[in-house]
Amino acid sequence: MKIKQLETPVLVLDMDKMEENIRTMQELTKKCGIALRPHYKSHKCPQIAKWQMEAGAVGISCAKLAEAEDLINAGLKDVLIANQVISPSKISRLAHLAGSCHLGVCVDDEENILNLEKAAALAGTKIYCLIEYEVGMNRCGVETKEEFLRLAKIIEKCPHLVYEGIQAYAGHLAHRKDHEERKDASMKVDARVKELIDYLEKNGMKAEKVSGVSTGTSIFKEKGLYTEMQAGSYLFMDGAYAALGLKFINALFILAEVLSTKKDRVVVDAGLKSIGTDQGPPRLADHLEAEPNLSEEHTSFSLPGHNYKPGDKVFLIPGHNCTTVNLHNRVYMARGEEIIGVLDITSRGRSF
Repeated sequence: MKIKQLETPVLVLDMDKMEENIRTMQELTKKCGIALRPHYKSHKCPQIAKWQMEAGAVGISCAKLAEAEDLINAGLKDVLIANQVISPSKISRLAHLAGSCHLGVCVDDEENILNLEKAAALAGTKIYCLIEYEVGMNRCGVETKEEFLRLAKIIEKCPHLVYEGIQAYAGHLAHRKDHEERKDASMKVDARVKELIDYLEKNGMKAEKVSGVSTGTSIFKEKGLYTEMQAGSYLFMDGAYAALGLKFINALFILAEVLSTKKDRVVVDAGLKSIGTDQGPPRLADHLEAEPNLSEEHTSFSLPGHNYKPGDKVFLIPGHNCTTVNLHNRVYMARGEEIIGVLDITSRGRSF
């Protein structure tokens, strides 16, 4: 099947470009001496996670317990839930799931740690814990070195938990457009993490893992601080990241059909229900300058002097690949003009 035979709107993945992005990131992480633990949220597809592992990733990070279940049921053996798991029912599921693989989770609260220990003891499993450190996200994480150390000591006393180290993800820096500003802010976060590591070592507590780093800050990392990188968007890229001038290339597109045209306007059949817009609107791949106006089922592009006609197929670059993927059930794999297969996005909607 040819790409333009697909019914629209639909996700199309350029396999050659995705594979190039995988190679580029593996080369970057090898150069800076950091293991890659790519984030699952960007593709939500276990087969792609397996390809990332085959290329050299040490494990996969995800945001939700249900995503971890999907990955582990597909055979992945090293998974980190880069988030807190709090409710009793979810903690019970987590504890039982930990018997199937090396399963990590982030913590920042004493009661949560003790509840994890009780559940793991009941299930007869071990849960690996990273303590999340607040580095500017204003989200989760302990705010002081002293509180971090206190929680680490509590975990060490729990026979069914393993203290592994630090979660320090500065996602708030990922999309800062000014290169020097982003670099400077990233270095300040690194200095804060280094202070924590030094403090822990002075108090007899080592961090075996220091995990974090986004696609947008990956180019600033050097040997000796982080042990793992949790970048995800490098795989597909999108409009928001393309604006930063990184070495990765757009590999994921929305194929849409032109429904109507005027001399200064092109209307396609993909809108808010098929394109994530939280980090910016989609762009026409062949006319990045065209200004979009979205409604639920349509996007209208302002494009004076265009040559499009109804029935033409066009590629759109999503503003944000992660939320766009979560709106689709499958993605079609392409090489050149040919569709070579389809991947089910099995973790679509698994936000629990």
